[in-house]
Amino acid sequence: MGNVCVIGGGPAGMAAAYAAAENGHTVTLLEKNEKLGKKLFLTGKGRCNITNAAPIEDFFDSVVKGGAFLHSAFYTFDNMRLLQTLERFGFAAKTERGGRVFPVSDKSSDVIKALSNALAGVGVRVKLNAKADSLIIEKGCVAGVKCGGNKLPFNSVIVATGGVSYPSTGSDGDGYLFAKAAGHNVTELSASLIALDTKEDTARLSGLTLKNIGFTLFKDGFKAYKALGELLFTHTGISGPLVLTASAYMDGGADYSVSVDLKPALDEKTLDARILRDIAEKTNQRFASLLKGLIPGSLVPLIAARSAIPADLPAHSITRDRRRALCKALKQLEFSIRAKRPIEEAVITRGGVSLTQIDPSTMQSKICKGLYFAGEVIDADALTGGYNLQIAFSTGYLAGASC
Repeated sequence: MGNVCVIGGGPAGMAAAYAAAENGHTVTLLEKNEKLGKKLFLTGKGRCNITNAAPIEDFFDSVVKGGAFLHSAFYTFDNMRLLQTLERFGFAAKTERGGRVFPVSDKSSDVIKALSNALAGVGVRVKLNAKADSLIIEKGCVAGVKCGGNKLPFNSVIVATGGVSYPSTGSDGDGYLFAKAAGHNVTELSASLIALDTKEDTARLSGLTLKNIGFTLFKDGFKAYKALGELLFTHTGISGPLVLTASAYMDGGADYSVSVDLKPALDEKTLDARILRDIAEKTNQRFASLLKGLIPGSLVPLIAARSAIPADLPAHSITRDRRRALCKALKQLEFSIRAKRPIEEAVITRGGVSLTQIDPSTMQSKICKGLYFAGEVIDADALTGGYNLQIAFSTGYLAGASC
């Protein structure tokens, strides 16, 4: 049996350490923070959407990059096996809308507690506040890790250091430096599952949540993503589940815009009939008051401006052409995207260690023997819904089991 080092105490690192120790190896896990799973505490707004309950074969539909590469990892340690493993160590799960799986307690700490129990159960040696400085590589093989000025010998090293989003959790990109030093290519890093800044001023709408709306992302004028769901306005643009997912379909060098349908259940003819009824019932009210029966009050000035109808115009003076303009404003509320928010705010980092240089059946480097990669540090990512954490757990477990 070998002497294995895992660098990084996130989901991928903990899964890797557990699998390696379960197979009889002596395992040391190096975590630079004062506790394990620091980023896990933030996921799912502190609730930790640990995975998805969909059949594992359906996961590939939600993988944006690396689907074929992840085949062995997903089928070696799938979502059901993950949950069964955690349940053995005191974890209880529940499934919510969209198949999202959360702790019954709604506390991410319960996930980390179960993972910590799992590590203790197989004898993993966890070293906290232990920052790996560099890899020791001799004649194309990994020989150990430099940590705190000391040279620690290991037969195998698994790099599971995460990306560069949420750097306060320790994700500062050091894994990419390790990979490059070992001769690996690192693809361009960018933000994914991230809020978007708009060219239009949204400060007055900040905090407004729109539910059950239609949403379409356009790339250079062509439809790139369309769905129904929830959107949140921020001081600088838009966020919420629809926007985070849409950001996964965005890359550099293109012109992006979004169109919001505030009344997706009504076609324009039906919506126009609804507006006519409101005019008949509120014939002497101002246009702004009429709108409050259709949309949230904070949206009234924007819709009035987009439809070019004076806010104080009496309802009975709204002509057919103005109704058409109003229907368009309600059904096609458009915003131009200036940029994604900074990568440090992203849920995940897109890009990473090139998949062409990693063996998908083991997660071992094709360049440096004994070196493995797992989790967000590799160039694979998915949509929201628990899929990215499953990538971390699956690739981590496969790496640990393959040492």
